[in-house]
Amino acid sequence: MKNPMLEAVSLLLEKLLLISNFKLFSWAVQGEDEKRNRICEINSLLRGDVLEVRRTHVTHFGIYLGDNRVAHMMPDILLALTNDKGLTQKVVSNKRLLLGVICRVASIRVDTVEDFAYGADILVNHLDKALKKKALLNEEVAQRAEKLLGFTPYSLLWNNCEHFVTYCRFGTSISPQADRFCETVKIIIRDQRSVLASAVLGLASVVYLGLASYTALPAIFIPFCLWMVG
Repeated sequence: MKNPMLEAVSLLLEKLLLISNFKLFSWAVQGEDEKRNRICEINSLLRGDVLEVRRTHVTHFGIYLGDNRVAHMMPDILLALTNDKGLTQKVVSNKRLLLGVICRVASIRVDTVEDFAYGADILVNHLDKALKKKALLNEEVAQRAEKLLGFTPYSLLWNNCEHFVTYCRFGTSISPQADRFCETVKIIIRDQRSVLASAVLGLASVVYLGLASYTALPAIFIPFCLWMVG
């Protein structure tokens, strides 16, 4: 039986991560020449390599499949609205991506290296050193990625693009980015000053907006949760 308190805390963590990464996977429009100039030589990439590119606040990951193709997990609201592949295969916009994160729908899709990188510099197999794990053979990595192509549930904390590539590359689904975020939240929760701060903010909202369920409940519930899990 699921614990309602744990579910509420998990949901709160996900929404905090969403807010902190509001510009997640920024897709600013750039010239084709500029994009190509900033991408590493495609001929140097090997099938099964893990590619990573820095976005505004996070790092995005994918698996190189060869022939200028990259498999990567992308949140996309259109997946919940239509089966038209002509629409869903277009490069994902900020709005589609953000709503996909909120609705927790995504796909493991294949795009060109250029569309995957979108002008950012690419690091190759950087996770091998960062995680200090033994990688599977490149062909097995690529085959794992190909088997997972298609619709998938999405979670910023439990099933994101980093979980996808680490499962393919190392056989273990982990996300150091999400882990670091959770550790930061733990530090905030363990600092009992956050309980006082949330209580003061809750009281201020009640005074400013008036006493109502939408002000009183958060003012009581949030400090209480922080106190209980702190």
